[in-house]
Amino acid sequence: MTTLPGKYADFEGLRTQVVALRREGLSLRQIRDRLKIHNNDILGRLVKGEPPPEWTKRPNAKDDLRDQARELRLKGLTYDQIQVELGCSKSSISLWVRDLPKPPARTREQASTIAKRGWEATMKRREDERQHTRRTAASKIGAMSDRELFILGVGLYWSEGAKARGDRPQERVSFINSDRHMIEVFLAWIDLLGVDRNRLRYQVQIHESADIPTAERFWREVVGADDSAFTKTILKRHNPKTNRKNVGDGYYGCLGVRVLQSAELYRRIEGWWYGIVGATPRADHPNRT
Repeated sequence: MTTLPGKYADFEGLRTQVVALRREGLSLRQIRDRLKIHNNDILGRLVKGEPPPEWTKRPNAKDDLRDQARELRLKGLTYDQIQVELGCSKSSISLWVRDLPKPPARTREQASTIAKRGWEATMKRREDERQHTRRTAASKIGAMSDRELFILGVGLYWSEGAKARGDRPQERVSFINSDRHMIEVFLAWIDLLGVDRNRLRYQVQIHESADIPTAERFWREVVGADDSAFTKTILKRHNPKTNRKNVGDGYYGCLGVRVLQSAELYRRIEGWWYGIVGATPRADHPNRT
């Protein structure tokens, strides 16, 4: 017979109460509060041998994975193959199936196929994460005011558009890019400035090895202009020694957009840009005046 000091001296009588409550479906916390047993060691000894009620058992999310891993192992799959199929770690797989027989050694070709499948799964997961981040970030922008578009357009032009310099003093508005969205934002900015679209001329620049008619048709649809607004396409000579990445169905070259009679507009853009530079906070900047 177990004896305990103080209020726990009647161990057997106390155990009878604990067991009865346990079989009624009470948790350890509920039994402790009901009988005022605040010593966890004694409570554990009192309830020893009595299984916990089902409702107190936390489901193990890996139980199903473990069963699947064992089933796959029995079919002869390796740790790598099971990892690709289930997406769990090799350390967990090893723990779950270490008592099962090893499958026969795989060939180099089989190993390469497994590695490729694993990499494809990783790339898909990364792409899903990238798209989620992109959608979340895009939702933060909301509607853009005319002033926001105006300032964005100035920065966009000064980073990507043609600029006068010492060896090329021409003052004209000319913008070129391969990204259709950059072109669309630039044109929206031009519209905001009140520039008539009839003053715009477009020119496709593309490698001679590409699908030129498709590219020309693509850019006409992007800008919504007919052939009369396009000048002759510039073809870039193909160098077979160059390992170019911009090839295939999604390659449409670049589109140049030029504004006719735009010297005055260019000077205004230049002034707007330096106005932005002067208005930008630059605390403790050594060159700030």
